[in-house]
Amino acid sequence: MSTAAPQIGFDRFIQLDWAAAAIRVRAGVWDIGQLIELIDASHSGAAAKKKTRTVLNRLWLEPRPDLVDFADRGVRIHRASPEVPISVLTWGMAITTYPFFGKVAEIVGRLTALQGDCASAEVHRRMAEVYGEREGTRRMTNMVLQSQANWGAIDRTMNGKRLVRSPPTKLLDPSLAGWIVEACIRYSCRPIAVSSLDGFPIIFPFQLNGMLPLALSSATHLDLRAEGGRDQLVDLRI
Repeated sequence: MSTAAPQIGFDRFIQLDWAAAAIRVRAGVWDIGQLIELIDASHSGAAAKKKTRTVLNRLWLEPRPDLVDFADRGVRIHRASPEVPISVLTWGMAITTYPFFGKVAEIVGRLTALQGDCASAEVHRRMAEVYGEREGTRRMTNMVLQSQANWGAIDRTMNGKRLVRSPPTKLLDPSLAGWIVEACIRYSCRPIAVSSLDGFPIIFPFQLNGMLPLALSSATHLDLRAEGGRDQLVDLRI
């Protein structure tokens, strides 16, 4: 019996200002018409507009039922601290909503961990191992990489052949740090060792900056536990 390849889902290039507009709509600062105007000004075809709105809906405007509270808490962080980078919040929603986006982020994070850059061909090869050599895998991987570059996570050099990590964004808000840790757990679908969080590959564009102790102790949606007397694990609170 053959196993079906995982779904892709994230099938559009998403500019950060479109995501920022979607957050503002969910926060009640903008109305939906302003977002539609922004998208219409950037797209020429009806199909392209619809697909972009679909991705933005899933990210912020109409998240899955199990992510509604998570998205709302992200919006509350944005409203309480408007200086919080939109890229952090949208990255968190993207890795929890779209496993395909998360897998690209994880692979890029691992491949660039030592030297700060990697060949994009290696990312495509590893994504094909997971999602298959089917139509769309390479193109959608490029969509994710293009989006990640627009969000300030990477630079695409040598005509896109190499990916270079951008300097990480330091997270200075404990509530934001706890929220992004929760995003990592939701993506991974398992508890995570606390000692691994500082260099967790899927959130390579961000630096927790010593926020972990306060973030984990104050996060009402996270639980800490010891396992076998070894490292502490952090998991979602049931």
